[in-house]
Amino acid sequence: MSELKKLEHIIKGIDCRVYGQTDVEVNGVVFDSRKIARGNVFVAVRGTQVDGHNYLSEAASKGAVGIICEHFPEDLDDAISKVVVKNSSIALGIAAANFYDNPSEELKVVGITGTNGKTSIATLLYRLFSKLEQKSGLLSTVKNMVGDKEITATHTTPDAVTIQWILKEMVDAGCRYAFMEISSHAIDQNRITGLDIDIAVFTNLTHDHLDYHKDFNSYLKAKKKLFDGLPSHAIALINTDDKHSGILVQNTDATVKTYGVHSLAEYKAKIIENHFDGMLIQIDNTEVWTKIIGEFNASNLLAVYTVARLMGFQKHEILRILSSLDTVEGRFEYVQSNSGVIAIIDYAHTPDALKNVLKTINQIIGDKSQIITVVGAGGDRDKTKRPIMGGIAAELSNKVVLTSDNPRGEEPQVIIDEMMKGVPSNLKNQVLSIADRKEAIRTACMLAKSGDVILIAGKGHETYQEIKGEKHFFSDKKVVSELFMTNNFNLQ
Repeated sequence: MSELKKLEHIIKGIDCRVYGQTDVEVNGVVFDSRKIARGNVFVAVRGTQVDGHNYLSEAASKGAVGIICEHFPEDLDDAISKVVVKNSSIALGIAAANFYDNPSEELKVVGITGTNGKTSIATLLYRLFSKLEQKSGLLSTVKNMVGDKEITATHTTPDAVTIQWILKEMVDAGCRYAFMEISSHAIDQNRITGLDIDIAVFTNLTHDHLDYHKDFNSYLKAKKKLFDGLPSHAIALINTDDKHSGILVQNTDATVKTYGVHSLAEYKAKIIENHFDGMLIQIDNTEVWTKIIGEFNASNLLAVYTVARLMGFQKHEILRILSSLDTVEGRFEYVQSNSGVIAIIDYAHTPDALKNVLKTINQIIGDKSQIITVVGAGGDRDKTKRPIMGGIAAELSNKVVLTSDNPRGEEPQVIIDEMMKGVPSNLKNQVLSIADRKEAIRTACMLAKSGDVILIAGKGHETYQEIKGEKHFFSDKKVVSELFMTNNFNLQ
C-alpha cells in the first residue's frame, strides 16, 4: 500500500475542473467499480465493454472520497469531490502515476512496440541487464519481474494503475531499469499515459489486431501515437527493415536511432550461419555465436544490443552475454525425440510471424526433410488473418494439421474452415483438419520421421486453452515432450 496522498496531489498535471475539496486524503486510485474501497478515488473510464460513468453512485456508496469523470454527476452527494476532465483514460494514467510518486522518473524505462518481437526483446533485455549486474524489472506477455521476484502477467501491457504499481515496486526494490512490452491496445487506451519512457523500440508492423483497430491505418496510427508523445530527452529506436518505420517518427521530439538487418541503419547485423542448435551472427562488425536462431531473432538480438549500447554499456561485454542467453519461453523452443524428430514450439499467431518461423526452418533443413505444421487461430479475434495463415502454412510446409487454438466463444471447426479457405486448391490434399489440439499434435508426431521438423505454432508459452469462457490446462511443449519421451502416439 502506498502512503496516503491528498487529492490535490493526485490530480496534479490533469486538465480539469474541480467541484469540492482537494485536501481530502486518498488511499488508492481505482477504475474497476468492483474494487472500490473507502478512501479511494474512482476514475470513470469508458471501456470497450463497460462505461465507468454508470457506477458513480456505487463508488460514492462504497466510500470513495473523489470521482474523476467526463461529465458532472448532478445526483451525487455534495460531500464527495468531483473532478471533471475531457478524457478520463488519460486522467487515470496521470492520477495513477502521481499516486505512486511517478516511479518511471526514477527508472530508465525501455518500451518495445510492434506486431512481433516484443516479448523476445523485452525478456532478453531483462536477462542481459541482470547479467550486467544491473537490477531490472520486466513487464511482458509471459511474466512480470521485479528484480528476481515474479508477478503473474495477465495482459501484454497491464492497465494504467497496475503499470504504475509494478514500477513503484521496482523502484522500492532498487531496480534501475524497466523493460516493458507496449501493445497497440495499451497505446490506444492511454494505459501508458504518465510514463516517462527513455527508449521506445519499434520492431515491425504486420497484419494483426484488426478486430480491434478495424483497419491497418488505424493500427499504424496507434503505434505512431507512442512516438508522437515521446519527450525530447527520449530515444526512438526504429527497425529500418520495416517500411513503416519512417512514418512512425515523422512527428517525434525524440532522438531517432536506427537498426536493421537488410537496410541502411546505424546498427547492423548479418546472419553468417543458421542451425537448430544456434546461429553465427555478425553484430556491429563483430561475429558472435548465439543459441537463439532465426532471421527474425537476428533483428531482435540487434535491437537488444543497440539498446544496451545506447545505455552506455561496452560492445564486447554485451556480445559476450548475448552469446550465453537461451531462447525466450515459447519462442522457437526446441524439443528433439530419441528418433531424431525435432519439434519447434512458437507463439507465432500472425501471418508474418508464421511466415518468418517457417522460412527459418526451411532455410535450415533445405530439401532434406519435411516440415509438418500444427496451427490454428484464436476465436473472437481478427478473422481476416485466418485464411492468410492457412495459405502460408500450406505453402511453406510439406504437411499441415489445422487445429484449435484458443477458440474462446467460437466453434473450433468454424475457425478451421475459415483457415482452409486460404489453402490453394493444389495443396489441400496435404492439409488435415483435427479440432482436438492434442490429437493434432499426436497426428503430426505419427507423420514425422527422423530429421523431420514439427512446428507447433500459435500458443507458445501459454499453458491453457480458452474454450467457452473457461481456461483449461494445455501446454504444447508438455504434450509433445511426453509424446517424444514415451514414443507413444496413441494417447487416450
